[in-house]
Amino acid sequence: MSSHLHLNAFLMSVGHHEAAWRLPESDPHAHIDIDHFVRLAKIAERGKLDSIFFADSPVLMGDPGRRPGGKLEPTVILTAVAVQTSRIGLIATASTSYNDPYNLARRFASVDWVSNGRAGWNIVTTAGADAARNFGLDDTPDHRLRYEKAAEFVEVSTKLWDSWADDAVVADKELGIHADADKVRKIDHRGEFFKVEGPLNVPRSPQGYPLLVQAGSSEDGKEFAARHAEAVFTAQQTIEDALAFYADLKGRARALGRDPDTIKILPGIVPVIGDTEEQARALDAELTRLISPEYARQQLAERFRLPVDDLDLDSELPDVLPTEDDIEGAKSRFTLIVNLARRERLTLRQLIGRLGGGRGHRTFAGTPVQVADTIEDWFRRGAADGFNIMPAVLPSGLERFVDQVVPILQQRGLFRTEYTETTLRGHYGLARPVNQFEAADALVGTL
Repeated sequence: MSSHLHLNAFLMSVGHHEAAWRLPESDPHAHIDIDHFVRLAKIAERGKLDSIFFADSPVLMGDPGRRPGGKLEPTVILTAVAVQTSRIGLIATASTSYNDPYNLARRFASVDWVSNGRAGWNIVTTAGADAARNFGLDDTPDHRLRYEKAAEFVEVSTKLWDSWADDAVVADKELGIHADADKVRKIDHRGEFFKVEGPLNVPRSPQGYPLLVQAGSSEDGKEFAARHAEAVFTAQQTIEDALAFYADLKGRARALGRDPDTIKILPGIVPVIGDTEEQARALDAELTRLISPEYARQQLAERFRLPVDDLDLDSELPDVLPTEDDIEGAKSRFTLIVNLARRERLTLRQLIGRLGGGRGHRTFAGTPVQVADTIEDWFRRGAADGFNIMPAVLPSGLERFVDQVVPILQQRGLFRTEYTETTLRGHYGLARPVNQFEAADALVGTL
């Protein structure tokens, strides 16, 4: 377990609550305003947070008539943010289903160079026929196949990042040698999904390669995380579920020969913060009031694979629903939502209100002290190495967290008061990875 909290800010346009854009304070055009994201990054850096994170999908998510639906490509955002900040880590999502390893490895290596070692890649496999049809396919491959492809994608990417030795560039003007060609090597990868010769056309970056992040909690997702991830974004509604997930994932990593402390587990939380509990609950209630329940009912019907008329807003979920095995994408999130509704006997309308802020992540309203208490309790009980902070409203929710919650955590000795490292890996207490080809050469030399 980490000795200090790790805090990441998950930034989504004007906030994670689907109705945040309707508040008087919100800019409905912020999702395409780079200055907005730069301001948010500077707020997070002011709070000494480990990192910021941008989600992404290769498809228009949801109904653009309901809320701001378009988004800028996240590595472009990271590049702009990198030159306006100096310490905050920069993480972006990219899909292994609809990218090629060479281009993606090049893009993240470039961000790592531009940011002087602050880049991270959130690795996702993308489900859904709507995304598949944007790439000339009729439907998405099955869940297990997507994860098998993702594993090979990461293997190819790390080989490409390691295709340059750390000391390959000598830049000797006198001899006219810029790089030692013997230390820039082809990878000659031939696998089930990819054939890539290499080398990468970007030298090995400051971190060796970006921090590897993963955000799936299905069985396949947990196995993938145990093998490859260095930070995990996850969703649990109760501390009991969080403790079980934490122990499971750390145990899987240990069984694979990894040090469990090299995987940082960060559950998502959506804190709605007020100076008083009354103020926080009033803001939460106002956001819930602004949700369009009919649209949300349609979305849940699609998730549950039911006719929309089978879901009554003022009744509990039907007794018979698909199982997780019947669901092709977001399996763990499906189970989380069903368990939440069953456990608390929520009507569909109440469930929609609970999901409006975090899509299944734990949402709660309270004072800065109450938010800090919850974070401390989960951390000290071993349910998390830190948290993925998902402000319901931006920028105000992030400002409140940074200016009112972070100082409490600092006073309690749970969080840094100043940055002590310069790279994202440094913030998370992770070593720079050894170049796999140099390590193999060294091993051969000892035989």
